[in-house]
Amino acid sequence: MLTITRENLVYSMSADNRPVCRVAANTDICFHTCDCFEDQIESENTPFNALDWSRVNPATGPVYIEGADVGDILKISIKRVTITAKQAVMVTVSQLGVLGDELTQPEVKIVPLKEGKAMLPGGVEVAINPMIGVIGVAPAGEGISCGTPDKHGGNMDCKVIREGATLWLPVNVPGGLLALGDLHAGMGDGEVSGCGLEAAGEVVLSVEVVKGQCYPLPMVSDSQAVYTIASELKLDDAATSASKNMAKLLVEKGGLTQSDAISLMSIAGDLQVCQVVDPLKTCRFALPVEVMDQLGIKL
Repeated sequence: MLTITRENLVYSMSADNRPVCRVAANTDICFHTCDCFEDQIESENTPFNALDWSRVNPATGPVYIEGADVGDILKISIKRVTITAKQAVMVTVSQLGVLGDELTQPEVKIVPLKEGKAMLPGGVEVAINPMIGVIGVAPAGEGISCGTPDKHGGNMDCKVIREGATLWLPVNVPGGLLALGDLHAGMGDGEVSGCGLEAAGEVVLSVEVVKGQCYPLPMVSDSQAVYTIASELKLDDAATSASKNMAKLLVEKGGLTQSDAISLMSIAGDLQVCQVVDPLKTCRFALPVEVMDQLGIKL
């Protein structure tokens, strides 16, 4: 297995980033990641105003996938997501998140992680559910901050991007230049405070290069559903784009009419929010695998 250590960090997804290495398709790769603050917060006494915000949301990588040409698709099989830290970090800050106007002072929280649970303030214990907040490839044009999601992936904060899931991303530049970071020990849909349980960890994945296919991307699948993902400046627009992407998939791969696709989505699908706190907001549309199977859609 190839290991990419967390000394290899980028703060934007860009064609200008020099790849850490070139990797053959279908090779197992282990990415070691920092938390989203690049491990700057060691305790609840860490001065908030001492944080270097230019180092937020680092991604480990990028990796050049051999044989990945512009126009191809990376099919990324996420085999393992492990939180290696013994504690997670959270912050609440005035004007950050949906309820930021309810806050006046910044507060740093250290959340112990023990025996598969997060020990939250107030004595509440929540089962951890590790996920990948930032994962993406280089866009075709100018670089995009790792804190911003878009069609290239990036900071989608989509909680179904986790162990056992498969993620499809476009190849916009030769080799794709895949990088990831911002692991969460857990996060609710919306990420309403602007934070999940931010923690360092490891991700093991492999990448297949798909040629000659056209899917609405980014897209995720797991044992339960297929999800089309979209990020837009406004949440309503993200919801519309994610829904349009699913309808496109049903029409082009399932042979449905536009009317039948929309009707099916209204009955069997779920429009879900990923996050509402980044520069672009992210939604996903979920349709059960059993429905996809009936339509003969094989991804």
